[in-house]
Amino acid sequence: MITRFTIWQLAFFVSTFFFHQPQLLAEEKFHATTALVGDGIYAMMRRYDLDKYSCNFDKFYELNKLKKGAHLLAGKKYYLPILIYSFNGKTIRSSIGIDDWDKAVRIQEYNESMLEKELRSSSFQKDLALWVPYHELNCEKADLDIPSPVSTAPEENKSKAKGSRNFPIFGKKYADTPQLSSKLKGKVFYVVGGHGGPDPGAMEKRGNYTLCEDEYAYDVALRLCRNLIAHGATAYMICRDDNDGIRDDKYLKCDKDEVLWGDVKMSEQQKTRLFQRSDIINELYESNKLQGVSDQTMIAIHVDSRSKSERIDVFFYHHSQSKEGKQLATNMHKTMKAKYKKHRANGEYHGTVSARDLHMLRECKPKSVYIELANIKNVHDQQRIILDSNRQALADWLLEGILAD
Repeated sequence: MITRFTIWQLAFFVSTFFFHQPQLLAEEKFHATTALVGDGIYAMMRRYDLDKYSCNFDKFYELNKLKKGAHLLAGKKYYLPILIYSFNGKTIRSSIGIDDWDKAVRIQEYNESMLEKELRSSSFQKDLALWVPYHELNCEKADLDIPSPVSTAPEENKSKAKGSRNFPIFGKKYADTPQLSSKLKGKVFYVVGGHGGPDPGAMEKRGNYTLCEDEYAYDVALRLCRNLIAHGATAYMICRDDNDGIRDDKYLKCDKDEVLWGDVKMSEQQKTRLFQRSDIINELYESNKLQGVSDQTMIAIHVDSRSKSERIDVFFYHHSQSKEGKQLATNMHKTMKAKYKKHRANGEYHGTVSARDLHMLRECKPKSVYIELANIKNVHDQQRIILDSNRQALADWLLEGILAD
């Protein structure tokens, strides 16, 4: 027989239990956000610091009823794996119903970070809406990591300079790479310096020195790669020479020790060499696509070889079937033309944009642009590549064209 006292105790227990349970906001269990132009799933997740946990991606697909690798529609709202709890005005732990102090601290720091990034309009203490990343309650261990940009080695470390990271492949002088902006965050680039290894590409004598196409293309590619990373991109140097780095010399020593991403030795056969590059890029492309990256770009950099008397400006090529490649090439061309108008004495620029059926444009899955920087045989065009300030200007202007895309 249950006594009145026992019933009262039971009622008190039940009311106390429910009173202290964490409360999700009834009207919005998960935070929703609007997809921006160019957003992919990975870019959106990375913007909200959710990209290192596979359970976050699984939940995102589930919440939005999407298949893996699906494209997002700009202007459409999507639910993020961010649970919204009602903050009780006391502590995060009692609001959520946890005892873990460290977890509560991480959640507080997450909310503060979102406020600092202006992804939240006000603090959780003010609007009483506490954001809790899904992984904090479901998969605390980060288990996703897109391969480190520019190297297969774990070489990215914080340097003494605030906001910089260290990439030895850029050489001692340029290894520390500042974080200048996050304009390219969530975007992936595959930067390919032409030729290399057993193939130096076009060659020409200038006085007692030999100019090799692969060395100058590689130097501009390195500078462009560093620029991309400085603005938040993930960038891969597909052709690599760990001994060289960015060089400020006029005459770059010709060598044959370049390898491909993953320390793959370049084949002696040209056709095989080309497929090695496109296969590596396509494998990375698929890996990144599985993690939700929708904006991926391949940029191949070469130095042309024509008659010694022929001066040329920077040329851009795209595949005839790639609208995105054509758009990017066009934007880079517009930027280059504007820069020439400003910095060249007569303001003239004769570079063009056109379609070509080149292997790297045809076989690579990302949108692709193929660039010719100069005529290595023309004594005037040589100035564009032998002066380090000109090589840096080329890399800077190419970056501006990408940012304008």
